[in-house]
Amino acid sequence: MESMLNKLKSTVTKVTADMTSAVMGNPVTREFEVGRHIASGGPGMCWRIYNGTKKSTKQEVAVFVFDKKMVEKYQKFDKDQIIESLKRGVQQLTRLRHPRLLTVQHPLEESRDCLAFCTEPVFASLSNVLGQWDNLPSPVPTDIKDYKLYDVETKYGLLQISEGLSFLHSGVKMVHGNLCLENVILNKSGAWKIMGFDFSISSTNPSDAEPKYSCKEWEPNLPPLCLPNPEYLAPEYILSVSCDAASDMYSLGVVMHAVFNEGKPVFQVNKHDIFKSFSRQLDQLSRLSPTMLNKIPEEVREHVKMLLSVTPNVRPDADQMTKIPFFDDVGAVTLAYFDSLFQRDNLQKSQFYKNLPKVLPKLPKRVVVYRILPALTSEFVNPDMVPFVLPNVLLIAEECTKDEYVRLILPDLSPVFKQQEPVQASNMILLIFLQKMDLLLTKTPPEDIKNSVLPMVYRALEAPSIQIQELCLNIIPTFANLIEYPSMKNALIPRIKSACLQTSSLAVRVNSLVCLGKILEYLDKWYVIDEILPFLQQIPSREPAVLMGVLGIYKCTFSHKKLGIPKEHLAAKSLPHLVSLSIDNNLNLNQFNSFMAVIKDMLTRMEAEHKTKLEQLHSMQEQQRSMNINTSQTNQSEETKRSPSPGNQIDDVFGGSSGSAGVNGKANGNSASAPQLNRMSLTLEEKQRLAKEQEQAAKLRNQPALAPQSIKPATPSTQAKDLTSCLLNNMTSLGSLSLTSPPRPGLIQGSTISAYPSTTPMGSMASNGYNPTMGFQTGGQGMRPPGPGLYGGMATTTSTPNFGALTHNQGSTNTPDMSALDSLFTSNKPKVSLNQMAPPKLTPGTTATPWLNQFGSAQPSQTAPMQGAPLVMGGVTSGFGMQANPFFSPQNFSQPTAAPVMNAGGGLRHSLSVNNDLKDLFG
Repeated sequence: MESMLNKLKSTVTKVTADMTSAVMGNPVTREFEVGRHIASGGPGMCWRIYNGTKKSTKQEVAVFVFDKKMVEKYQKFDKDQIIESLKRGVQQLTRLRHPRLLTVQHPLEESRDCLAFCTEPVFASLSNVLGQWDNLPSPVPTDIKDYKLYDVETKYGLLQISEGLSFLHSGVKMVHGNLCLENVILNKSGAWKIMGFDFSISSTNPSDAEPKYSCKEWEPNLPPLCLPNPEYLAPEYILSVSCDAASDMYSLGVVMHAVFNEGKPVFQVNKHDIFKSFSRQLDQLSRLSPTMLNKIPEEVREHVKMLLSVTPNVRPDADQMTKIPFFDDVGAVTLAYFDSLFQRDNLQKSQFYKNLPKVLPKLPKRVVVYRILPALTSEFVNPDMVPFVLPNVLLIAEECTKDEYVRLILPDLSPVFKQQEPVQASNMILLIFLQKMDLLLTKTPPEDIKNSVLPMVYRALEAPSIQIQELCLNIIPTFANLIEYPSMKNALIPRIKSACLQTSSLAVRVNSLVCLGKILEYLDKWYVIDEILPFLQQIPSREPAVLMGVLGIYKCTFSHKKLGIPKEHLAAKSLPHLVSLSIDNNLNLNQFNSFMAVIKDMLTRMEAEHKTKLEQLHSMQEQQRSMNINTSQTNQSEETKRSPSPGNQIDDVFGGSSGSAGVNGKANGNSASAPQLNRMSLTLEEKQRLAKEQEQAAKLRNQPALAPQSIKPATPSTQAKDLTSCLLNNMTSLGSLSLTSPPRPGLIQGSTISAYPSTTPMGSMASNGYNPTMGFQTGGQGMRPPGPGLYGGMATTTSTPNFGALTHNQGSTNTPDMSALDSLFTSNKPKVSLNQMAPPKLTPGTTATPWLNQFGSAQPSQTAPMQGAPLVMGGVTSGFGMQANPFFSPQNFSQPTAAPVMNAGGGLRHSLSVNNDLKDLFG
């Protein structure tokens, strides 16, 4: 790879250096930029041909350069002879002007190193095309190496040479003297041009007399560049030193033979013994073998044979050759007509251009693109001819590649897109462009479409001609997919709507609606709903065709899977509009049925969609309501478990349920059913909170219930007691006491605690802050320090007063009064007077203590006996604990500083059980 790059670099460097050295210092370089080496031609292929441009106008040219280094091997005399011959040929060519002669655009310039002149753009010489690559760049350009002549090019090229010779012989009275392949140049468009007038001979007679040409004798000692090519010279030029116009016709015969035989002339001439070679050639020409001409087309073979005749008078002249049937080919005639267009008037041109589309498909693409297209585009400067030329140009564009179209056609079309004068020609141009719109949008670059093509379409929509508007509206859907969405939305659609509303033509209005219906699929859904459908309600016309067009747009929008009409729009706008249109009197039965079919479809879909929506909404509401109820029940259930109601606690304490109470204060059997939860709607904040905690609540519901853990009491007894039996036993013990006995002696230090349990009336409970609905026993009750069971509502044990340890007066044998129990099982309790609620008077020998003041003194003996459920401190059931009393303060129960001592005067002595209970009470 590296070696290849180095080779390419060296080649480019060498070519650039050769070119630079060849033209450096030549005056031609002042006005022209010299490009790359493309071909060679002229006598002996001595002229190198470069492409170039004129600096001032950027016009493309060909620069012919003769490097004087090529003749350094010759003597000075020979060098001068060569230089003079070349100068003479270029100067003669510069003076002659004819379409069949190479056009010189800048005369010959000489510098110390080279000769140079400029001509029209050139492709190559005919010799290069037929395989002679002398003095060509290395490697040989691909376009020359692969170039093949088509039959139409060969025919028309030979015709052009014949016409050039006719001009020289008849018009200038001149013999070319060196007509050969290297002196025939193919210009950029493929036309064959004559050059190389180095050995031309002009007539010595006046112009009105018979031309007479003086011929120079052949000098074999001169350099080859100072002599014509002997292989193309007529025999009389060498043998009799005479020449005339017939000598050029012989050369034309040899050229024709070489063209059909891959560049080979009729005979090979020995240049060292030229006379002997021509003598032998003369004998062969006199009996020319048919096999020598077998590659020449049959229709021209006889004419070639005549041109190669030994007798000059037999050879046809140039005018006769231009009229032979061989050149009547349709392609050659077409090309010839193009070359003579400048001589035709507009009527003749228009007739020719109308028939040209029939001929173009028969011609090779290269001929059409490089020969015919330039001639056609040159007519764009004539506004009246544009409508006739444009169809042919667009036909050629269809066969071109996109690159060829952009490079060769679009630059000439751009001014035509904007042409508006004359009006008739402008309207015809619009029609032609609209018919080829798909071609334009496919091959034209986006920027040119935006700047040139679409403005022309918009202008067609606004044209005063109804025919143009109809054609434009009919064609727009065929290329709508090639138009960018912004251009369609902002420029095309508004003009279509304007054409529909402003025109007085029913056909234009209907075509506008049809056009809109066909391009709906390229539009956005909401653009159609917001812009197109409201536009339909603005159409004032009520012709059946217009109404059906409106219906068609509604139907297309409604049924298209990409578009669709929302049910809100159907209900509010579309259906009312269609219903009003459906009862128009201009509609026939079939049209009315079409309206009703669309209306029914819309109603059906609207019903289905809205019904589905309502069902989904109802389902969501039911799901939300169920979820709210479940959540509310769960929360209330959990709250009930955490904080039982006072009523349930009383039932547990007083045996309101069928089962007996256990150690943890709960019924062992079936308890009374819980009250029904009230169903109530949640507030918005609660719903939001429940929605956030729904997942967490679900997890909590799925977890197993937590079993309460019992805490063993400090007392050694762990067995649960039957509260009912205990209550009856205690009541029996109480019954043995004397209810009328005098007050017992108090404790030492004035602390008096009654040995009899007494209940304080409900009204007196307000003084110590306990629950007024429950009695509070002031004496003989065990007290526990606060613990988990006490504060958590789950008390595990209760300390029951040891009434059996109390001593009774020996005379006291009264029967127990059980009527006090009646108040435990009824809600109707006797009223308590204010005197009974007053604190009792202190007996002599007793002292009020803060602890007794907190709870009041012992009640008289008429107070009812101890009521029957086990209570903890404060007279509250074990389910409440200390937390149920908001006024409870543990510091109120601090133990006195001095321990109590029994009264020696026959007072009440504490038993061991009472001491244990006091220890339990005071810690």
